[in-house]
Amino acid sequence: MSNPMRNCTMTTPRFPQHVETLADAITVVGIELRTTNTVAAQTIPPHWQRFTEEAVLAHIPARRGDDVFAVYTHFEHAGSNNTGLYSLVIGAAVAADALVPAGMVRVVVPASPRAVFGVENGRFDLVGACWQTIWQRNDLAKTFIAEYEQYRANGDISVSIGLSAANPNT
Repeated sequence: MSNPMRNCTMTTPRFPQHVETLADAITVVGIELRTTNTVAAQTIPPHWQRFTEEAVLAHIPARRGDDVFAVYTHFEHAGSNNTGLYSLVIGAAVAADALVPAGMVRVVVPASPRAVFGVENGRFDLVGACWQTIWQRNDLAKTFIAEYEQYRANGDISVSIGLSAANPNT
């Protein structure tokens, strides 16, 4: 009997990457979760569910569009690594001086060089695999200050990682 998998090719998703400079800081207002990578698989999905069920975007009156931002920030070991506690804030971009609705927080992604990874359009299920790829990239001079996922209304998804200004082209 022949092997039915012989002609089957398993492919690992590719996440195209480029380096760009975020010229202006991005201010995001949304709901916050404090978590760690050791429990993220259990804590982050319910946080996304809360975001959806509570229609959080509709409660951010000063948002600058319909893009959803998921910002990872306030790292316990900011500047060094992503071990320990960090905040995940899911929300929308707003003006820097926008009011923060009750039950939400404001975070800022600083202007900085960034490595931006593309995720296949509409493939939310591949975002975790993209993060796995990023974590394995020891050649990137990651800052561990503020990283974010951006979900555009047209289905485009990207993951943006802060890079050291001293070595942004790695």
